[in-house]
Amino acid sequence: MGRILAYLAVVTALVTALFAPLVAHADAADIDAAARGVVRVIIIGEDGDGELYPISHGTGFAVSGDTVVTNAHVVRDAVRDSGLQIGIVPNGGGEATYGRLIAASPQNDLALIRITGGNLRLPPLALAGGAPPDSGEVTSVGYPMNVDRAQGLEIGDIFRSQPPVKSRGFISGQRPSRQFDTILHTAPIARGNSGGPLLDTCGRVLGVNSFGADNEGGDAEFFFAVSMRELLPFLRANDVTPRVNERPCRSMADLDAAERERIEREQQAARQDLAQRAEASRAKRERAQLEAEQAVMTEREDRVFLAFVLLLVAFALGQWAIAIYNSEERDETRMRIVAVAAAVAVLAAIAAYLTRPGLDEIDRRVAAAMQEDSEPGSSEEPVTGDLALQCTLLPERSRITSAEAQDLSFDWAEGGCVNERTQYGFFGGTWSRVFVPNSEDAVSVNSFDPDRRIYRVERYLLPRSAMAEAREARGKYKAPVCGAENAASQLGDLQTEVLGQLPRQANERLVYECSERR
Repeated sequence: MGRILAYLAVVTALVTALFAPLVAHADAADIDAAARGVVRVIIIGEDGDGELYPISHGTGFAVSGDTVVTNAHVVRDAVRDSGLQIGIVPNGGGEATYGRLIAASPQNDLALIRITGGNLRLPPLALAGGAPPDSGEVTSVGYPMNVDRAQGLEIGDIFRSQPPVKSRGFISGQRPSRQFDTILHTAPIARGNSGGPLLDTCGRVLGVNSFGADNEGGDAEFFFAVSMRELLPFLRANDVTPRVNERPCRSMADLDAAERERIEREQQAARQDLAQRAEASRAKRERAQLEAEQAVMTEREDRVFLAFVLLLVAFALGQWAIAIYNSEERDETRMRIVAVAAAVAVLAAIAAYLTRPGLDEIDRRVAAAMQEDSEPGSSEEPVTGDLALQCTLLPERSRITSAEAQDLSFDWAEGGCVNERTQYGFFGGTWSRVFVPNSEDAVSVNSFDPDRRIYRVERYLLPRSAMAEAREARGKYKAPVCGAENAASQLGDLQTEVLGQLPRQANERLVYECSERR
């Protein structure tokens, strides 16, 4: 009996594993992209000799280029003692700098810090809009102290840039706690994680990690994050406009699969349309052939009959002319007139016979009938060349996590010049332009298909080190001006080094459908 029960247990486990629903895991690239805007927040004191030392630290994340959200309890000491300073240590390189507390709300454990020192520019994290989720995978990002201790980091080491720790878990539900709205989850946090973001699978902020459940002195198994219902009103009350993304979270793999299905459907529809057009054309040609044959044969018979009638008239006129000639009272003038009329009738008969339509007239009439419905300019092929375009975002074909996506318009010249100032490169059958801005840690590859009127923006959200390499590669060449000789092919070759440094897959994709402006 024991063996049977053990066998049944194994079978049950296998069946459960085979038929359990697959869990959609977070894309590591999305979490890494969001982690670029996560910082360590340090409360700093100064001794009598002017030496700086850390009092406590937590985590924060950027909601604008110079504004950081954290927990109110992280900056509690700085609120109580104006002599303490707030240090901001960025992730992935960059010098530590100072911040100024501009708002603190102990009622919902939120605080806002404005960066005041240096030229630190942080990539803002996008906030997830809509109703807070009741389930799903989440990731906590921050700087837990127990990890610092396990790594043997000294006190001074926390002033140096370190990558944040990422821990995965699941949402366990929503419940108010400590008089504010929170999200209960299982993505582990510890002291030092406070103020860090709780991210969904697209790297968007679902909440601000705040505290863990007390498990009788042991490690907490459940954790709480301040929800968007608290964070969004807090930011707006302090004149901060965050990036909010309410679109469904879709992986790039799902988007690619949907794109392949869409292309297959379009190709199948095109094949069906082509078959229908071919069948309609064949039926039309058969009708035109029958009608042309009937018309030509009728005309041929009519011309032959006309020639025969004219010959009969000519014969009668000839007999009349002979009768006049043989009469006793010969009228020479009348005889000549009748003879001429007879000759004209003969010539007309010959002309009617010779001008009857030939059999090749059937083919000409069929060709003319097939072209009757094909008027100039009625072709369904898009007209390329210089275009003035209005482009509309296609959300179902796009993946947007943090970008500000708006409809756009531009003028396209046949040689790849946009708005008479930005040259696009042509390489591998694609028109594209690579943008490596100094104001943002993201590389954009914009491409345009003038035949299909599709404009795409692929965005790569890179860490500082990768952005530095991309900027260095971009700095090696100067884009040719619009209209220069071989400008498109030249730029297409120049951009290859930057493109070769990019990851295999973009973080975001914006797809626009364009039409001519009226």
